[in-house]
Amino acid sequence: MRFGLQCRRCGKQKPFEPAKTTCACGGSLQVAYDLERAGRTLRTDALHGRVHSMWRYAELLPVERSAHIVSLGEGWTPLLALEERARDLGLGALQVKCEERNPTGSFKARGASAALSVARAHGLRRIAINSNGNAASAAAAYAARAGMEAFAFLPADCPGAIVAECVQYGARTCLVDGLIHDAGRLIREGRDEQGWHFIGTLQEHGRAEGKKTMGLELAEQLGWRLPDVIVYPTGGGSGIIGMWRAFAQLRALGLIDGDLPRMVSVQAQGCAPIADAMRSGGNYVPLRGVVTSPPTGMRVPLPPDGEQLLAILRASGGTGVSVSEAEIADGARELGRCGVSASPEGAATWAGLLRLVDSGWIAPGERVVLFNTSHSGKYLPWRMEGVPCVKNYAAWRKLDQESAR
Repeated sequence: MRFGLQCRRCGKQKPFEPAKTTCACGGSLQVAYDLERAGRTLRTDALHGRVHSMWRYAELLPVERSAHIVSLGEGWTPLLALEERARDLGLGALQVKCEERNPTGSFKARGASAALSVARAHGLRRIAINSNGNAASAAAAYAARAGMEAFAFLPADCPGAIVAECVQYGARTCLVDGLIHDAGRLIREGRDEQGWHFIGTLQEHGRAEGKKTMGLELAEQLGWRLPDVIVYPTGGGSGIIGMWRAFAQLRALGLIDGDLPRMVSVQAQGCAPIADAMRSGGNYVPLRGVVTSPPTGMRVPLPPDGEQLLAILRASGGTGVSVSEAEIADGARELGRCGVSASPEGAATWAGLLRLVDSGWIAPGERVVLFNTSHSGKYLPWRMEGVPCVKNYAAWRKLDQESAR
């Protein structure tokens, strides 16, 4: 088999299992590929005639057979140059990776495609996800494509348009009186009884590996010369984790060399555990206290592997920034004037960029890439009615049993 699992802490290798994410030593397991084998076919000259989707990098994705791939055409999103804004800010280059162009309107399509493909390859037919919104709608769409049953659990204040998408794609959709980790707790409580394959952030391997393709794609689009800085909106953090793996694999394959980008994690004030930890210089401590940030993909008080996120940011020479709602609103307007339909998460990267340029952390002449992870239309006011809201698994189970009668 061309891939398996390897522990980040002890280095022990194991056969691939979709939901095996923790080693006996307590370390995180990640997908490890036979890079010598991958390098025989994953070459720059071999990419020209390949499909323009994330599956052009199949050698570095955890699916053996193409028949198991669940795809809606995800990936290969535009990299838009903002020449005038770059000149205004004194940058060598400024580009936006327009992930809103993905199927379902967000970067979550990448993770959903990989996660559902892994599930199909292993005969798993009943998936469940906790999400602030976009991951759930993507999972619902790809489950529909695969003919699988999907269960989506979302915070009660999730944007109505995204809830409506989940329903439209046929997912069994339920709101949870709480935050994303409360929705995750509900799934864990019912996982064995319901036979759910849990595809929440870093609960299986497909989603982070799918997000990894953003890094592979960025390198190819930039002629295999990576930018100096990547500014990325962060919630659970699988995007940063995935891209950092991508860069390491590309370097091992000899496709890139030189310094890797400094990774910047941008979060919203009121829920910024990673940015706070980077600012304090301390070890990772989950956010404890009242969460006051609005319901976006950045609102994750308990990132599943915050320690790994911090390690990546520090290894890259990067940093974390938390920005206000007013700064995010200004960022959405500014990117809108550039023709980019920026979600709050994408707008936050613009706000973070301005902070870092003003402080001198980003130096004149540096090359910067921002990630706009979702379409702004998903956050327009939308009243969604008829979707139940529960407190825990016991309440959901009772509701489900009553609806089945």
